[in-house]
Amino acid sequence: MGHPFPSRGWADAFRDAVNQNETYRKHGKPWTFGKVAMAVKATPERGIDDAMGFVLDVHQGECRGIEYVKGLGAMDAAPFVIVADYDRWLSVIRGEVDPIKAMMEGKLKLTKGALPTMLRFVESSRALVNSATAVDTDFDAAPQPPA
Repeated sequence: MGHPFPSRGWADAFRDAVNQNETYRKHGKPWTFGKVAMAVKATPERGIDDAMGFVLDVHQGECRGIEYVKGLGAMDAAPFVIVADYDRWLSVIRGEVDPIKAMMEGKLKLTKGALPTMLRFVESSRALVNSATAVDTDFDAAPQPPA
């Protein structure tokens, strides 16, 4: 049975998938720009009453940790924050949307951080998406709020 998105279980499985991804390890090696937060906007009809998201401690091709948090304020310390609605994130997780292209089109909103820096890491961003698609995700399960 898959992990609900978003949930603590999904976050842990994503971290593990990132760390098992050799492509990410290679292309993410130059990343020394700090944590990256991925925020899911409040979506009451999906049971998300406030933004929820993940703060990835990625550094030099490794995910050193992941926090599952509630509220955009909990992501303020991350140098890079990407915000999208629930359905857009599902499209990313399913591999239907290229994350860099989506940022350039405003479908994923980089609300904090420099887009030119992100553009330098197209292959590592794609590898992160590939890691997300590797997570056994239950898209029909209700999201689970952070503890």
